[in-house]
Amino acid sequence: MSAPLDGITVLSIEQAISAPLCTRHLADLGARVIKVENPGVGDSTRHYDTVVRGMAAHFVWLNHGKESAELDLTDGEDMEVFARLLAKADVLVSNLAPGALKRLGLDPQDLLVRHPELIVVDISGYGTGGPLDHKRAYDLLVQAEGGSCSITGVPGVPAKPGVPIADIGTALYAYSAVLAALYERDRSGHGTIIPIAMLDVVAEMMGFALNSVVHGGEEPEPVGMGSPMIAPYGAYTTRDRQTVVLGTTSDREWQRLAGKLLQRPELEADPRFARNADRVVRRAELDEILSAWCAERGLAEIQQLADEAGIGNGRFNTVCELAEHPQLAQRKRWREVGSPVGPVPALLPPALGQGWTVPDGRVPALGADTAAIRAEVADEASAQTGAFLPLDSGAAQ
Repeated sequence: MSAPLDGITVLSIEQAISAPLCTRHLADLGARVIKVENPGVGDSTRHYDTVVRGMAAHFVWLNHGKESAELDLTDGEDMEVFARLLAKADVLVSNLAPGALKRLGLDPQDLLVRHPELIVVDISGYGTGGPLDHKRAYDLLVQAEGGSCSITGVPGVPAKPGVPIADIGTALYAYSAVLAALYERDRSGHGTIIPIAMLDVVAEMMGFALNSVVHGGEEPEPVGMGSPMIAPYGAYTTRDRQTVVLGTTSDREWQRLAGKLLQRPELEADPRFARNADRVVRRAELDEILSAWCAERGLAEIQQLADEAGIGNGRFNTVCELAEHPQLAQRKRWREVGSPVGPVPALLPPALGQGWTVPDGRVPALGADTAAIRAEVADEASAQTGAFLPLDSGAAQ
C-alpha cells in the first residue's frame, strides 16, 4: 500500500511548534510538505541549540519529511513563486503573528475565493475578536492564560507542564481537522478555512477542571505527580529508592487496591473511602498509607503485586531512561531519517494504519529545495501560459 496522503500538497508558512508538528504528521502520512522560510534565517527553532550534530533538537523533531524553500513573501518575484505553489496546493497551514497573513495579501477568505478547493489552516493564539486577539502567543503564555499551570505543580508553586501542551494540542487538532477537511472536500468539492486558537485548545483540555469550577465552584489544587480529581493516584518512593506510580480511577479499582494489593480489608470496607469524592478529601491520609507500604518493598515486587491485583502502575523515568526504554526498542519504534549531517534517529509516527507506507523523510537544510521549486513552477508556468491568476501582493509589508 502507498502512504494515505500521497498526492496531497501542503504549503506551510510556519515556525516554532504548532504548525510544524501538524505538517510533519501530514508528511508522515505521505503528503508533500513545502515549508516556506525567511531567507537567511528560517524557522526560529533552527537556532535553539546545536545538540543534534549541529542541528537543533526542536527542528529535527518537527521538520523531517519536508522540503524547505527560502522565499521572501514581501518580494514580488518570490510572492509570484509562492502564488504558483498555492495554486496547486491542497492545504495551506500558517501560524504567523496576528494579522501577518492579511498584510501579505493572503487573507484566508480571499484565498478561498481564488482557490475554492483550498483548505486553509490559520493558527493563532487567541482567535479573532476579544481583547487578546492582537497578542503574540507562545506555549507558556497560553498555558498561563488557559489555567493549565494552576493545576500543575504544588500549592503555591504553579508550574508549566514539561511538554508544550498548548502547542502540541493545537498541532493535533489542526492535523485532525485537515484530514476531516480533505474527506469533506472529496464529497463536496469545496475547501474550507479552519481557524484554530491555542487558548481554545487549552480550554478544551481543561474540561474536567472547568466543569468542577462551573458546576462546583471550587478551584482545583495542584497535587504534584497526581491528579486533583482522583485519589489515591500518585508517586511513591520504594525501598530501593525508585519511584513507583500507582493509581485508581474508579471505586472498583479502589476496592482491589485496598483489599488485594494492600491486603487491608478494613480499608476496603471503610465507608470514608467508598467514593472517589471522599477519597479526594482524604488524599493526604491515603498517600501516607501508600507511602509507608511502598517504602517496605522494592519496585519490582510492587509492580508484580500491582499487576496481579489489576492495579495500574508505572515507573518514574527520566528523559535519558525514556531514550533507552525497552518497550520502544523491542517494538521497533525507532527509525533513521536523513539530514544534512547524515542519518539521525527519529520515532515512528504514533498513529499508522496497518500496511501504510511511512516515507523515509529527511531534515531539510535551510533552502535546500528552493532552486528545484523555482524551476518547477517556472516549467509549469511555461507549460500553462495564461493559466496563472496572480495574487495581489501589494498589501505585503
